[in-house]
Amino acid sequence: MAFDFKKEYKEFYMPKNKPEIVIVPKANYIAVRGKGDPNEEDGAYQQAISVLYAVAYTLKMSYKTDHKIAGFFEYVVPPLEGFWWQEHIDGVDYTDKSAFNWISVIRLPDFITKEDFEWAVDTAAKKKKLDCSSAEFLTIDEGLCVQIMHLGAFDDEPATVALMDAYLEQNGYANDLNKERLHHEIYLSDARKVAPEKRKTVIRHPIKKI
Repeated sequence: MAFDFKKEYKEFYMPKNKPEIVIVPKANYIAVRGKGDPNEEDGAYQQAISVLYAVAYTLKMSYKTDHKIAGFFEYVVPPLEGFWWQEHIDGVDYTDKSAFNWISVIRLPDFITKEDFEWAVDTAAKKKKLDCSSAEFLTIDEGLCVQIMHLGAFDDEPATVALMDAYLEQNGYANDLNKERLHHEIYLSDARKVAPEKRKTVIRHPIKKI
């Protein structure tokens, strides 16, 4: 059986639909940064997703090539994730998607080094005839956070975020969103295939104890 991050680390990928506090450990990611409306046809966001998956699947299938990764074991590519923010806005304004800045990421297994990552970027670019130079090897240490499972359309997220905010207030915490600690989403549904009202998205916010 291939290692599946969602099943092995349920506490980070499968929260309940009520807020909970977690301490998220440091992890490495394939990342692509950009800005603009994620729904724009063939826009920067959709191109970024193509790059992420090209590199992710090159690493996943590396054991079938001459590039041998030390400590490698077969695994399921983890879900797509995104960190989102807008300049001069506290929280997220869902009505102005063109103002979004984002870092789209896919988690990497711990055995993948920066050298393995660079090999994959180079290999994916040649194989897919795709410019993968925007991909970077990014280490993120999220630390203390609140998270919840959001069921439904992305535009309905404010009501779910309000549940998290109320929970924080009742339990002696406050949001700690800033330029380093960002609104985080993990996409457990393929938005191209799943109706908006049935989508599952983990929403995670950095917090601090008051």
